[in-house]
Amino acid sequence: MNLDWPTIELWFLTHGLNIGIILLVSVLIIWVVGLSSRGIQKYIERRARTQDSSKELIKRATTLSRLIRRLSRIIVFSVSFILILLEFGVDIGPILAGAGIAGIAIGFAAQKMIQDYFSGFFILLENQYRVGDVIAVAGVSGQVEEVNMRTTVIRDHEGRVHIIPNGEISVVTNYTKTFSYNVVDIGIAYKEDVDHVMGVLKRIGEDLLADEECGPCLLAPLEIQGVQDLADSAVIIRTRLTTKPDKRWEMARQFRRRIKIEFDKEGIEIPFPHRTIYQGNSE
Repeated sequence: MNLDWPTIELWFLTHGLNIGIILLVSVLIIWVVGLSSRGIQKYIERRARTQDSSKELIKRATTLSRLIRRLSRIIVFSVSFILILLEFGVDIGPILAGAGIAGIAIGFAAQKMIQDYFSGFFILLENQYRVGDVIAVAGVSGQVEEVNMRTTVIRDHEGRVHIIPNGEISVVTNYTKTFSYNVVDIGIAYKEDVDHVMGVLKRIGEDLLADEECGPCLLAPLEIQGVQDLADSAVIIRTRLTTKPDKRWEMARQFRRRIKIEFDKEGIEIPFPHRTIYQGNSE
């Protein structure tokens, strides 16, 4: 190839100009996508500040915004690279064929990882759970400490940390989404007046709701659903607390503590196993 000045000048006026336009359009597309994703993120942040879950909603919006920007950059740079190679006169047929074969091989090898990322994307997009929620997934239950694109990190009640690939999560049980129910069954002796006991329980529920510390954690008055079962040694009365998502177990413990105190004051017997020993006839 004769690299005299007229040839170089002609190349810059044709192919060089095309390459410049390709780079300019690529940068412009990336800028527009980035600006749009940041705008959507800021809009979500403004809306989220009026909600209790604002921090996690902002975190989810930030994660999705970053993901969109990264994917757009990869796609735009890949297409731009191929177009620039064409301007240099490179035959991209073998490159595309080789890339296709390599992509298939990598796809099969990284199939599990790709599944993890796709599952993580929809977990974040659909807000199935967030940091701080108590969930049960893949045979493990505990509090969510991290939600990433590939993994979910859960710490169980014994302090053990479980790192679960998102692709293994098929069913999610969220114990703390929006609000929580806590069903508390109370056993009383058969000799007790059931209606009187229900009145005592109602009073305990009212005191719990009026308490300065416990009241804000409850979302509704105590529900006394009635006699649930006539067991072997006890009459079972079922109650239900409606609490804020992360206060479910704390309020149940407070409720049981107050039940023990009030039942002792009222002389209401809480049954426990008894054993009668017969010594036989001494004669």
